[in-house]
Amino acid sequence: MKLTQYSDLGLRLLMYLALHKDELLTLRQVSDQFGISKNHLVKISHQLTKTGLIESVQGRNGGVRLARAAETISVEAALRATEDNFDLVECFDTARNHCVISGSCKLSTVFEEALAAFFGVLRQASLADLVTNRQAIETALLAYSPTQPIKFNEKKPDTAAAVA
Repeated sequence: MKLTQYSDLGLRLLMYLALHKDELLTLRQVSDQFGISKNHLVKISHQLTKTGLIESVQGRNGGVRLARAAETISVEAALRATEDNFDLVECFDTARNHCVISGSCKLSTVFEEALAAFFGVLRQASLADLVTNRQAIETALLAYSPTQPIKFNEKKPDTAAAVA
């Protein structure tokens, strides 16, 4: 299973907002901090706003912030807000399933149980849990100074990977 970069960036945005609770941050600030495209963050923040995880304040002094306390936002909720497909195998999607042994094998049952366990763990972790090492995160962010935004499908520098 591999999550999309969209989800990865969404989680990083939420974590950064959790570090700066109650502050309004611009997407430019966040994109500069992580060395990622502001345009991608605009799309992600729009989705996270629609799902009620963040709030967006328009205007001259506007920005984004968490819509509620980081302790109340599970990693599962964040992931479900940014991923639209958790079909691990073809037979999970009955409309597109062409597997000739579907219904006979136990593969889908095993993966369904594994996915439930995966979400069970993510349900127990909050955004606040992800940023308890605030000092280490801030140190890593200070050490990283990108010269240009990382593009989708492009390898991240090692220092940026350590932040995620």
